[in-house]
Amino acid sequence: MGIDTTERKISFIGGGLALVLAAIFIPHLLHNTTVIDTAKLTKLHQCPTGFHLVNAVCQRSRIAHPSAYVLQFLLIIVFGVAMVLFTQRSKRSGVAVCALFLGLALGTFGLPFLFLGGWLIIRAFRLQKYGDATFAGSNRRAREKAVARRAARTTPTRSSAKGARRTTTRASSKGAVKPSGPVPSKRYTPKQKPRKR
Repeated sequence: MGIDTTERKISFIGGGLALVLAAIFIPHLLHNTTVIDTAKLTKLHQCPTGFHLVNAVCQRSRIAHPSAYVLQFLLIIVFGVAMVLFTQRSKRSGVAVCALFLGLALGTFGLPFLFLGGWLIIRAFRLQKYGDATFAGSNRRAREKAVARRAARTTPTRSSAKGARRTTTRASSKGAVKPSGPVPSKRYTPKQKPRKR
């Protein structure tokens, strides 16, 4: 159930992309950086307090301390390295979980990781259900199973078999003794008081 060659290549690319993003964060950890925030215009077509209108967009610049990026940097490093290690060991579930966590931690930049995690989960589901992770292979198996189910429906069903049994039991019950019913269980059936005559 390990990852195949295609999944391995794409997972390595995802892990490498995570490490590149972590490297981009390194300058933000070394000194204060200037960040430009944007906001939407209000209903009165004015910028919120502290923002200035620049090219029809409300903007403001602020100084970001390095501590604001430490947690995100650590998340990217930990999950990026874990993704590469899980890829080397062919652990599909580990790669998918790391990719999903990276996607959630990075926001808009994490969309490729969310797609990677979802793609791996869908392939694992196909592999478990149909025995083939590829789209064409799982569709072919699904069609084969549907044909087998249709063939099973055309064979005599349980209801028709029951009807046949009833007709044979009716014919044979004229001269046979009726069954008395199930034998009471000693463990679950309460003791009955003898009837008065």
